[in-house]
Amino acid sequence: MSPIEDHPLRYILTNELHARPFPAIAPPCHAAYLAIKPPRDAVNRDRNIDRAHLLDLLDRFGAQHPKPGATHFFGPMGRHKIKWESHAEFVTYTIFIPGVGERPFDSAAFEVFPEDWLAKAPGSRLTSALIRVEQLKEAKEDINRRLADWFAPDSLACSSILDDCAVMATDFRIDSAGHMRFALFVRPGAGERRVGRIVQRVSEIETYKAMSMLGLPRAQQLSARIAELDPELTDLVGEMTTGGRQPEETLKGLLAISAELENLSAQSAFRFSATSAYEAIVHQRIEVLREVRFEHRQTFREFMMRRYDPAMRTVKSTELRLHAMTDRGARAANLLRTQVDVERSAQNQKLLASMDKRADMQLRLQRTVEGLSVVAISYYAVSLASYVVYPLADPLGLSKGILTAAITPFVVLLVWLMIRRIRREIDH
Repeated sequence: MSPIEDHPLRYILTNELHARPFPAIAPPCHAAYLAIKPPRDAVNRDRNIDRAHLLDLLDRFGAQHPKPGATHFFGPMGRHKIKWESHAEFVTYTIFIPGVGERPFDSAAFEVFPEDWLAKAPGSRLTSALIRVEQLKEAKEDINRRLADWFAPDSLACSSILDDCAVMATDFRIDSAGHMRFALFVRPGAGERRVGRIVQRVSEIETYKAMSMLGLPRAQQLSARIAELDPELTDLVGEMTTGGRQPEETLKGLLAISAELENLSAQSAFRFSATSAYEAIVHQRIEVLREVRFEHRQTFREFMMRRYDPAMRTVKSTELRLHAMTDRGARAANLLRTQVDVERSAQNQKLLASMDKRADMQLRLQRTVEGLSVVAISYYAVSLASYVVYPLADPLGLSKGILTAAITPFVVLLVWLMIRRIRREIDH
């Protein structure tokens, strides 16, 4: 076989499919999870600062550094294991600690992140969680008792996942220490990588849920402003038919509202599109867990349907309403602009007709003035001609008056012909 040249991106694209491997975790264990996001312009943040923050943590434990330019890292960190991932808007840290404490979800477990290191974080905490992983050996009554002690019953979500491989539970509430709580009961025989996948899915559900919920405050702010602009736009459109205001003033108001709506749309476009993408990831992560109801409790999917999906529908409805108002304002402005153009065209036609009338009047006046000009010029021409013919009066036996009267018609005719010729040359 003859050699063939590989596409320059072939290996890069193939390796991207394996860029974020799942960790291998042996129960019982617990994990401390942290997601950090800059408050503003997170997409354009300096990734080198994120890396420097990670290296600071690794150096405290004498751990190995990731490769330059890496966006993920998994490896030992003292007696723990750490998984670090850099995403488009946030960075996540997951530290796995062998064994579980006697006190469930002890906030001391989060002390694996040093206080001074947390204080220097390049952003704020998006979410943090304590994940407890135990072997599923107890009877269902014991699990129910633990769930009742660990979580709020009114928001508890619990389900059997991955063909009854494990039971996961949470109440999606922040405890007194500021962390979410997740419990996993894994059946014996479940592989370490499968346990790692479950923990990864649980942390992703929490993180992407938090990221998608960032669109809700923005949607609520926009809804309030849209509610103020809606009647203004309606009144302006109504004035287009009633004629209560000059079209130029109405057009100015419509353009101002349209410009504000376009500005609001531009400012919220990224957040709304990101919210839609994160929402899809949340539902996809829940879907792959293949939930089955556990002891008549609500599943993760049901919890999201009752508490999470309404928030996402609010974001989507606000986005649609904003786009609809933007299109509505643009259409109204175009219609009014057309109306103004038609009126201006009619005014221009009237102006042209008036100009034609004035030109006709000027032409008539010009002809009148030309007639008077002939008389005036002829008067002076006759006077000059009289001085020329007066010496002929005696030889001809005529008086000066008769001689002047005789030459006057000829002089007038010559003047008239001269002016007529001049006007024809000007016209040509």
